[in-house]
Amino acid sequence: MSAIDEQQPTLNLTGNLDPRDGWEAKLCPIAKAMEVVGTRSAFILLREAFYGTTRFDDFAARTGLSEAVTAARLRELAGEGLLDRRPYREPGQRTRYEYHLTEMGADLFPALAALFQWGDRWLRPAGIEMRHHSCGGAVHAELHCAAGHQVGVCDIDLVARASASTTASS
Repeated sequence: MSAIDEQQPTLNLTGNLDPRDGWEAKLCPIAKAMEVVGTRSAFILLREAFYGTTRFDDFAARTGLSEAVTAARLRELAGEGLLDRRPYREPGQRTRYEYHLTEMGADLFPALAALFQWGDRWLRPAGIEMRHHSCGGAVHAELHCAAGHQVGVCDIDLVARASASTTASS
């Protein structure tokens, strides 16, 4: 792995966000997101949910997590609104629960796809890849602006929202 020789891959801080020492990242959405999904087990369970797993026993078996960790994380992910807990009952059995992705959980997929892509490139090739169902093309996580332009880190300006003070910026 080599260092990036050209320009450091950093955001361009603008307006009252420059200089960096002039504001604090108190309401950082990255920090808040990590409070919700910041454990390895949470990401592994979400991966399985995206693969179609819904039942507790299958989550535990497919992830290699202990039943206690699986139960705790599924409860947390459901409590945070990423998974929906739905009761089901097999004949002669007690009521159990299935876990299904909510809209909030499904919106996390680009982050998981980016982690998949990064890990496949830099850590360990996966042996699997994501392909577009309709055309068969490889799927890649990329950043695009609202106008559709592909952007890199150095192409992005970090700006304060009009309604936010600089002490509440992320």
